[in-house]
Order: sequence, then C-alpha cells, then structure tokens
Amino acid sequence: MGQQAHGNSFRVAARKNASLSRDREGVGAVTYGQMNDLSYVQPPDTLARILKRTSELGFELASEDRTGALLRTLAASKPGGRFLELGTGTGVATAWVLDGMDSRSELFSIDVDADFQKAAGEALGHDERLTLISEDAVAFLARQPAASFDFVFADAMRGKYEGLDDALRVVRPGGFYIIDDMLPQSNWPEGHGSRVLALLETLSARRDFEITPMAWASGLVVAVRKPS
Repeated sequence: MGQQAHGNSFRVAARKNASLSRDREGVGAVTYGQMNDLSYVQPPDTLARILKRTSELGFELASEDRTGALLRTLAASKPGGRFLELGTGTGVATAWVLDGMDSRSELFSIDVDADFQKAAGEALGHDERLTLISEDAVAFLARQPAASFDFVFADAMRGKYEGLDDALRVVRPGGFYIIDDMLPQSNWPEGHGSRVLALLETLSARRDFEITPMAWASGLVVAVRKPS
C-alpha cells in the first residue's frame, strides 16, 4: 500500500475513533475535535445550594464550573496547604477549592462585601478549614509575611489589578497564583481590556514565576513561583 493510501487509512480510523461517545447521560461527550469536558466533572455537594442563593441575591460575578474544576484539581496537589481566596463572593469558587483540599489544609477567603460573604458562610461556615474575613484584600495582603501561602486565587480586582506585588509576594516557592476573567466579560467597565493586557504583560515578564495563560473558561492564568 502506498504512502497516500496509508495516510487515508489513518485519517479514516482517526475520525471513527474520535466520534465515539462515552457520556454517562447519553449525550455525546467525545466527538471529532470536540469534548464535553463538564460531563466528566462532579460538582461539590454544596454547590447547588450556593448557586440558588447566588441567583436570589442577583450576584453575577461567580466563577464558572470549568474554573472551579481547575481550582479543585490544583488544590488537591497541596496537601496540608495554606490557601487564600481574594474575593469570596457568595462562595462558589470557595466550595470548589474546599472540595479539593485535604483535612489538614486551611483556606482564608477575603471579601469587602459582608452581605455576599454571609451567603458563603451560611453554606460553608460549618467547615472548620475555612476562615471568612470581611476586609479589603489589599490591606489584608500588606500584613501577610512573604511566602506564606501555597495557593492564591485572585478572583477580585484587588490582588490582581491592585495589590498585585503583595499577592505575588505571599506565594511560596512551588505555590500557585491563579487569576480568571482574562477573556472579555459582559460586566467589564469601558477600557478594562487594556488593563487585562497590561496585567498579562506584567506577569509574563516576571522572572520568578512560570505562567500559563489559557483562553478557556473565562480566561485563566496559572502561575507558579519558581524555587529560589
């Protein structure tokens, strides 16, 4: 069989294999060039209650499921870790992070809006690993020792566009700094796109972090502090 025939056979086999479906609910989860990734993700048990309350409060800034799933996976890589969330909101991302943490880990979640954070406390406050703090994130960061957290998720403007140096300073060697909403969002204020690009340029120029920007979910960046 010639080279052309071999190539055609390979492409036909690849198309057949890629079209196989494996979805638990009967919907094609794997098709040619496409995967329904969320069909393989089991959300935290607490999430449905939190999402219901989030809708009731009209809170529109909650993290989406893909972001949550990534946070949970990264959290699972830091047993006994110290975790920091900047921007509790109603506790959507908080629930995902807690779901990935082990019993020896602890999560500090900061938000200036006590009303939204109260909803997180109602759903998650029973978890002894979680400490909710109602405070400005920049002020909180300024008081923290260097290299004091294994995982920092900056879900708010503070710790991302304001207080960035301190948010990075508190990350331990080998620790994560994660941000979301790097792709255009309907709630962006006018001119915000230029701030996003400037932030990406700043992070990519850091010699002390390795970063991976992802045009996926709401647009994510995962950065890891290099060992000194």
